[in-house]
Amino acid sequence: MTQPLIESYTFGRMVVGGKEYGRDLIITPNHVVSPWWREEGHKVTLKDLEEVLNLDVECIVIGTGYSGLVEVSEDVIRYCREKGVRIYIADTRKASEIYNELVRRGAKVIGAFHLTC
Repeated sequence: MTQPLIESYTFGRMVVGGKEYGRDLIITPNHVVSPWWREEGHKVTLKDLEEVLNLDVECIVIGTGYSGLVEVSEDVIRYCREKGVRIYIADTRKASEIYNELVRRGAKVIGAFHLTC
């Protein structure tokens, strides 16, 4: 199975592998988790990613919203570094581009995207 690309992103809407999503989502090499709920709406913690952090991936890309208002906790960054997983954090527009580039290069990637704010 080929990891899906993000076909488009606009405020509140993302198209992945031909399917449109209107809620925050996580893309793994094998499936999409949507809606993606976080304990605190504008913060990403280890608990928010626990269902995907044990997957065998090289990179995690976190989209912090259209305007980049979501904060990523230091615990997430530290955990990824300790596991040798590269982490990219950017507003969701830029994060979508980073995710697609990594997938095109053949990397196994988790993408976690906040679609609004």
